Amino acid sequence: MKSINTRRSIRKYATREVEQALLERLLSEAMRTQTMGNLQLYSVVVTRDEEMKRRLAPAHFNQPMVTQAPVVLTFCADTRRTTAWADNRMATPGYDNLLSYQNAATDALLFCQTFCNLAEEEGLGCCFLGTTVYMPQTIIDVLKLPRLVMPVATITLGWPDEQPPLTDRLPLDAVMHSETYTDYTPESIDRFYHDKEELPENKEFVRINNKQTLAQVFTDCRYTKKDNEAMSVTLAEALKRQGFA
Repeated sequence: MKSINTRRSIRKYATREVEQALLERLLSEAMRTQTMGNLQLYSVVVTRDEEMKRRLAPAHFNQPMVTQAPVVLTFCADTRRTTAWADNRMATPGYDNLLSYQNAATDALLFCQTFCNLAEEEGLGCCFLGTTVYMPQTIIDVLKLPRLVMPVATITLGWPDEQPPLTDRLPLDAVMHSETYTDYTPESIDRFYHDKEELPENKEFVRINNKQTLAQVFTDCRYTKKDNEAMSVTLAEALKRQGFA
């Protein structure tokens, strides 16, 4: 079994195909993951067609792995299927609201992560694309997602053609709280972020972006307030159009 401590995001893939039988087995096994009320409020769209991947690419800022990976998987929060079940069984569904979206999004992300763990144990490589929620309407349109279906995660999948270095992680103390939440102090922030900020690659990141601190790179360049607010608006609009508001 591959150790979680050696997992890497893979962005370059060999030309070898991912067999359909293997993909279906891994997805089937991933369905054993936790799910709210045993309703499995998720769906996954499998994209292999080159033209379809090309059409999806702009929603992911045209990152090369979207078109180069053998398979692209879009995991969706899906209350449509459960709603249709209720409609066809003399029941009155109430899954067109924010709470139901939250439950479905959690289900979909659990399913996605379990699939990734299983895929990596098989030797496959994958990369999680956080861009899925940045421009969801493009994905909705390309994949023809109906009302009550919302994309929440995208995975590129294939056999690795690279061995990138492990990325850093904060110490456990930075994220674990005992009994109640302990707020952060300047001293604890210094302690938790020291090793990250001292990494040569991160110092170079600061230099080439002409910033004083690594935090400024994230706030001023990578994930800006302006962009976050603008994409929050598009996300809220997409959720409304899909029936979750």
